[in-house]
Amino acid sequence: MGLGYEAWREARRTLQVLLSASEGTLRDDVSLRTRAFVHQSTATMYLPAEIGDYTDFYSSRDHATNVGIMFRGKENALMPNWYTTTQTYRRLVEKPLFIPFVQIDIERQAFFVGGGNRLGEPIPIERAHEHIFGMVLMNDWSARDIQAWEYVPLGPFLGKNFGTTISPWVVPMEALLPFVEPNIVQEPEPLPYLRHDDAYTFNINLFVSLKGEGMAEAATICKSNFKYMYWTMKQQLAHHTVNGCNVRPGDLLASGTISGPDPESFGSMLELSWRGSKSIDLGAGETRTFLKDGDDVSITGYCEGAGYRVGFGACTGTILPALQH
Repeated sequence: MGLGYEAWREARRTLQVLLSASEGTLRDDVSLRTRAFVHQSTATMYLPAEIGDYTDFYSSRDHATNVGIMFRGKENALMPNWYTTTQTYRRLVEKPLFIPFVQIDIERQAFFVGGGNRLGEPIPIERAHEHIFGMVLMNDWSARDIQAWEYVPLGPFLGKNFGTTISPWVVPMEALLPFVEPNIVQEPEPLPYLRHDDAYTFNINLFVSLKGEGMAEAATICKSNFKYMYWTMKQQLAHHTVNGCNVRPGDLLASGTISGPDPESFGSMLELSWRGSKSIDLGAGETRTFLKDGDDVSITGYCEGAGYRVGFGACTGTILPALQH
């Protein structure tokens, strides 16, 4: 990741040649092939980078609008400055309680920083793509009840920091370019440092499935798409570094919850249950508002071309009982 944009492209091209059916280097050398390959079923997946810093954005307009309606009403759903940076939701709680998490929720999608920048030198949006190595699916597990309390005045802390899961495969941006889509028209027009005309939104189909204890099979609870994002990854990185903040290879930047315009594309339990006011039907008599102990959650995603798919592997995790104090 730290070698930079041109090195990533060269490495990818080299691998494509070596793995092609027309190239004999691996195809015709059984001994080399035995040393070069590991069966996927026996492979151990390790964390792909030393993740130094992690930032979670709030980049989905549909998600931000839904949450704003819940907590502030339709008239004040999105604060004006959301269209220039990001805005988080807040709620006052009368009395704090020290109890296990109750409203456990999900998030998804992130990218790894490749080449970093020097402290004090912003990454211009024209070159932001040279610093974005590749994408993973990500579940930034969220405790909405704690999050709602600590948001005033701290912002996310204990409601977010108890666990994060990523998918096993990092898909380089070069592999995603065939699935690029026009960016969402942004109104009002962003400030100059956030403007870019080149398309950098991607058609990535996203799914969330949930399997509770005793359920025979998982139920799909959400179908969404990365193309619904309002703020692009280039804008996220340019904004992150505009004040001179330095990022390093392996830093992880997440998009925040990705929601679409329709109820089936709502990207969080908070939205699907509309803040716990309605049940999510999982079939076989099972319902949820938020996650329960023993629930298995799997986030999957892929881009689809003519007769092929580019996927990330499953981003999976299980809710365990809270530690007792």
